[in-house]
Amino acid sequence: MRIVESLLAAALCCAAVALQAVAAPPVSQLRSVHGATQLFVDGKPFLVRGGELDNSSASSPAFMAPVWPRLKAMNLNAVLVPAYWERIEPTEGRFDFSSVDTVLANARKHDMRVVLLWFGSWKNSMSSYAPAWVKRDQSRFPRAQTSDGKGLEILSAHAGENLKADIRAYVALMKHIRDTDTLRTVIMVQPENEVGMIPEARDHSAAADAAFKAPVPAALTDYLAAHKDTLVPALREAWAAGGFKTGASWEATFGAGPATDEIFNAWFEGLYTGKVAAAGKAVYPLPAFVNAALIRPGRQPGQYPSGGPLPQVFDVWRAAAPAIDMLVPDLYFPNFVEWALKYETPGRGYFIPETGRVGAAEMAANAFWAYARLNAIGVSPYAPEYLSPEEQKVLGDANDVVAQLAPQILAAQGSGKLVGIRPPTAFDGKTDLSPQKLVLGRYTLDVHFKAPPPISIGQKEETELPGSHGGFVLQTGPDEFLVAGTGMYVYFGTTDGAQAGIESVWEGRYTKGVWVPGRCLNGDETNQGRHLFVPTAKFTVHRVRLYTYR
Repeated sequence: MRIVESLLAAALCCAAVALQAVAAPPVSQLRSVHGATQLFVDGKPFLVRGGELDNSSASSPAFMAPVWPRLKAMNLNAVLVPAYWERIEPTEGRFDFSSVDTVLANARKHDMRVVLLWFGSWKNSMSSYAPAWVKRDQSRFPRAQTSDGKGLEILSAHAGENLKADIRAYVALMKHIRDTDTLRTVIMVQPENEVGMIPEARDHSAAADAAFKAPVPAALTDYLAAHKDTLVPALREAWAAGGFKTGASWEATFGAGPATDEIFNAWFEGLYTGKVAAAGKAVYPLPAFVNAALIRPGRQPGQYPSGGPLPQVFDVWRAAAPAIDMLVPDLYFPNFVEWALKYETPGRGYFIPETGRVGAAEMAANAFWAYARLNAIGVSPYAPEYLSPEEQKVLGDANDVVAQLAPQILAAQGSGKLVGIRPPTAFDGKTDLSPQKLVLGRYTLDVHFKAPPPISIGQKEETELPGSHGGFVLQTGPDEFLVAGTGMYVYFGTTDGAQAGIESVWEGRYTKGVWVPGRCLNGDETNQGRHLFVPTAKFTVHRVRLYTYR
C-alpha cells in the first residue's frame, strides 16, 4: 500500500510540475519584427512605459508603500529597481532575496513589470554596493589604483576573486528569479551600472599595468579585423595609425594617450561585465543591457567614467561582452536628440533606462520621439517618485496616450508609417525651432514649433510656443493619421503637386483598442482647416483624415 501511495504522490508531483511548466508564460526576449527590434513579454510585443526608482527607494518597503500607488497613477507599466549585492549576500555564501521578493510582490499587486538593475561590483563606477565582507578584505578583493598608487573605492576588473564573487551572487539571483518568478514579472536585467574608471582613464594596479604592457588579446584584434570596415571611426583610426598591429602592447597597437587607456579599460571592464551577464543568462536567459554615463563637452577619459559603453568604444564592448544585448545611454543632457542618435544601432534593441532633469512634458516629448524615431522598446524617467504632483499628472497623461496607442506604435515601428518629431537642443540649452518636413505616404507634414501670426492682424513673425515641443505621427490608412505630442502646429501637403485639405480632426481616445471620439475640431481649433494644433503639455490623441484637391 505504501508503495502505491508513493507512486501516486510521485505522479501527482510530476503532473503538478508539468502543469506549472505549461502554465508559465514564456521568458521575455528581443525579436526582430518588420524592421524593428522589439521586446516580447508573455509572447507579445511590449512597450515599456518605465520609471527607474531612486537608488535608495527600494531598500525600504515602508518608504515604498505610498510610492507604488503613485507609480500606478503615472500609468507606468514597468519599474526599474536595483538589486543590491550587499542586501542579497550580507554574509559570504548566504543569500537573502527578501528585498527582491518584496519588490516583485508589490509590482505584481500594481500590475507592473520589473527591470532588475544589478548593483554588484560597480554602480556609477564605484563599488559602494559591494557587501561589507568584500569591502573590508582588500587583499582578497583588490581595488583599482591611481597612477600614484592610491587605492580607489572601485573593485579592480583585473582581479579574479572580484569576478568570481560577483558571478556567484548574480547567478544565485538569476536562479532565484527563474525558480520563483513564475509569472515572469522580471522582463530584463542590467548587470552592473554605469561602469567606467574615474578619476583616471584606467586602473593602474600592478595587475592592470602588467596587462597594459602585454599584447592586446587576440580576441579583441580578431574581432576588429573581422569588422574593420564598420568599426566606429575613432577606434579604426587609432588602430590604423599603428598599421593595424596584432600581438603588440596596447600603446604599440593604438598609440599612447588617454584614448588608448580608455580602450584598454573598456576591454577589461566589458569582459568582466560580459562574463557576469553570460553566467546569468546560462541559468535564465533574460535580455540584458548595460548603461553608460555620457560625456560633457571638453571632458577627457577619466573626467567621465572612462571605458563605459560609450560610442567610441562600442566595438570593444561588443567584442568583450557578446552576452550583452543592448548598449544604452543614460540621457540627462539637454542635447537629448544628439546623444540618442549616437546609440542607434540597427538590428539591436533600443532602450533608455534613465532620463530626466527636465520637466515632465519635455520627458514625454523625448519619449514620444524615441518610440517613433528610434523604435525604442522603452523610456524610463529617473526617480519619478520625487516628481511634484503636477509633474506626475503630466507624465501620467502622456503615458496614458502611449498606453492607448501602444498596439499601433508596435505595429508601425520599423514599417515607415511612424515618424518622430523633436526640435534638437544643443548642450548649452539653445533649441533649433526651425520647421521640420516629414513624409508619410503621399502626404508631407510641415511641423512648426511657433504660433502662426493672426491673419486679421497681418503680423509677419511667428511667436514661439511656450513649453516643450515634439511627438509622433502614425499613418493608419492612405489618408488617415494619429498625432500625439506637445507644442506644435502641423501643416499638410502632398508629394505629387496636389493640395491637401483637412477633412476632419477628432479628439478622442482608444478604450480597449476601440476608438471613442470626443470633440470634432474642424473650426477655430484648426484655423478653418489650415493646420492641426497640438497644445503644449496637454496630452491627447488627434485622429486626422485628409483629402486632396487641385
